[in-house]
Amino acid sequence: MTPDPTQAARQPHAPVAESQDTAPGYAAAQAAYDAAQQDTNMVQCLAPDGSVVREDLLPEPEIRLELYRQMRRARHFDERGWVLYRQGRLGVFPPFGGMEASQVGTAAALTKNDWLFPTYRDTGAALTLGLPIARTLAYWRTSPHGWHMPADLKVLPFYIPIATQYPQAVGAALAERRQGTRNVAMAFIGDGGSSEGDFHEALNFAGALNAPCVFILQNNGWAISVPTRAQTRATDLSRRADGYGIPGVRVDGNDALATYHVTREAVDRARDGGGPTLIETVTYRVKPHTVADDPSRYRSEADTAGWDAKDPVTRLRTHLLNAGLMTEASEAELLAEIAAEFEAALAEADGYPEPTPAEILDHVFAEPTPQLRKQRAEILAEHAQDKKEQA
Repeated sequence: MTPDPTQAARQPHAPVAESQDTAPGYAAAQAAYDAAQQDTNMVQCLAPDGSVVREDLLPEPEIRLELYRQMRRARHFDERGWVLYRQGRLGVFPPFGGMEASQVGTAAALTKNDWLFPTYRDTGAALTLGLPIARTLAYWRTSPHGWHMPADLKVLPFYIPIATQYPQAVGAALAERRQGTRNVAMAFIGDGGSSEGDFHEALNFAGALNAPCVFILQNNGWAISVPTRAQTRATDLSRRADGYGIPGVRVDGNDALATYHVTREAVDRARDGGGPTLIETVTYRVKPHTVADDPSRYRSEADTAGWDAKDPVTRLRTHLLNAGLMTEASEAELLAEIAAEFEAALAEADGYPEPTPAEILDHVFAEPTPQLRKQRAEILAEHAQDKKEQA
């Protein structure tokens, strides 16, 4: 994330954000979102009240129900993650509550043969593609049991560096094409990350080589404590695709059906040799940057006002109930199943054996280098000596 240098000089610690109505430059996520009905450039299927605004974008009922199930699974993980953190049973965790449609609607367009390159905030996307909950809990506990992905899943560990996943996703996409598959790679980034050099290099690289890659740009209004309007004057980040000769699509990121529709189109186009697409999902980071963050230091209540009414889970729930695809009774059964699934996974994660110090090196390379073997032996010897002295 690279904010305007003059802005950074004046406000090194990013004080409480100014009113959305008076903010200069970028119109801000709230204003852009509220303009969705008039903004023909932003794709929307469901209005915030759950009513259908684009019948032609409605997927099959089975898909709508599955999207809701995955969104509920993601939200349950996010909510339980907060509790586990406060209990000392989970490490610092970046919540994503309110962004479920943006993550589930995109990842649901993939298969397990495709690649997923998530940021640290994209736990919901990884869960949707099939990352086991127990393995995910282990990751956020900084346990080695969560450091490696299942053999049948092409999900990379959650990226902490900003934007490095974008060029790597292009490489994976080109490797799949060289192998003669129709598999694609999907990479996530935030609005702040779109100011990084890796973002632009990846789009240029993918466009020039027509890589089967789908780039997801989650515009959630904040790059840690810096509002989007402070780090760019661009009001439509999907337009950044124009400079690299690839399609750019702007979609309502709180609308799971619209997000799924545009992503499915981009994935199918990539599979058929049509090359990469940049998708900007317009959403909002309602939650803090991490569970250890205090957002009141850099944004006011006015910044987040109104977003509860745009909640993506409530929006799809209302639609499903009104369409007769779900009842309150069937939803209750679903929520009970999701809760039971999580508690079983939590028990599994709690049962993982305590890691040994040397395990920190076990998943660095597929084949350990001579240096790693030497370091591992030294760690084991030191650990054995410590145990001997404690005996």
